[in-house]
Amino acid sequence: MGIIELIGGIFKPAAELIDELHTSDEEKLKHEERLLEVQAMTMQTVFTYEETNLKAKAEIVNSEAQSEHWIVAAWRPIVMLALTALVIVDSFGWLANPLSGEAWLLLQIGLGGYVVGRSGEKIAKTIKQ
Repeated sequence: MGIIELIGGIFKPAAELIDELHTSDEEKLKHEERLLEVQAMTMQTVFTYEETNLKAKAEIVNSEAQSEHWIVAAWRPIVMLALTALVIVDSFGWLANPLSGEAWLLLQIGLGGYVVGRSGEKIAKTIKQ
């Protein structure tokens, strides 16, 4: 479920309540208009928050990539290579104990973070130029 559907779901009961009011059509439209204004302001606030959050993440990735210390700049690729090695070894059944569900979840989160981080890094370089 996306954020737009979530916010729409929050306001849906109020919209249904307005539809059931025993007032004039003009008054119903006035209330519906006000509800839509509040919903739009809520969505704008959420989008502004998300934009700020993404910019902060991009700055962190950019700072790490430009670090003078090689370990700070290379920790993401090192972690992903280690996780990839674990997946390959597990796939061939070479581990004494197979990877647990939590390890696979960690891999999914790590891969998602790595992809987002690399994308943020490339976007930050493009913006900087």
